[in-house]
Amino acid sequence: MKTKCFLQITLLLAAAVMMTATSAAGATITYNTSASGTEFTNNDTLTLSNSSGAAATLTFSVDPNTIGDAPPANNINLGNFTLVCATCSTLVASTFNAFTFDLVVTDVTDGGATGTFVGTSTGGLVSSDSSSITINWSPLQFGPGTSNATSGNFGTTYFAITPFLEIVNPGSGALPGESTVEGQLDSNGGPNPDSGGTPEPGTLSLTGASLLGLGLLRRRMLAALRGKKLY
Repeated sequence: MKTKCFLQITLLLAAAVMMTATSAAGATITYNTSASGTEFTNNDTLTLSNSSGAAATLTFSVDPNTIGDAPPANNINLGNFTLVCATCSTLVASTFNAFTFDLVVTDVTDGGATGTFVGTSTGGLVSSDSSSITINWSPLQFGPGTSNATSGNFGTTYFAITPFLEIVNPGSGALPGESTVEGQLDSNGGPNPDSGGTPEPGTLSLTGASLLGLGLLRRRMLAALRGKKLY
């Protein structure tokens, strides 16, 4: 009887620990980069044309509503730049002037809160097998709360972006000329020490309840091992 009771209590303890871990894991976050304002500020569109040399374009493809993994999630897709230069070769190149790009991220889950990553580039030279175009982003993170928010409140959610992006040449890779803007999605503060890290009230309540249950189960286990009943 004691062995059976001990086994049952052990299983209950394991279940309580799993419940606590699951409650702290968080839910998925839905976001997009298709809001108005995502654009090259030079011309208020999603496509930028070259300034000299072979005809070329740099176009951004927005991300519609995307369900991100339960935080933390790395390498999330915030959209794609595609560089097209049909007549570029190793000897024929194209030139892009300096530009600025605004990338608006909408956190659908947190009531439509928005933040804007601003990308700046000095432009560069493009050929069929090389590109010197890079984009540097700022700020590198927005949220939790209203930190760096354009509008709304991100709650405990935060979005981060890779500091810089190299625009690949037209003839590279399985998807020629495509460069993905990658970032990170997390909650409860994340790695930024200035962003806090206070757990949500719901998580605290579930954790407290689980700990209380663990305490009561421990008392029952000790009483069972001593051959006593707990009233």
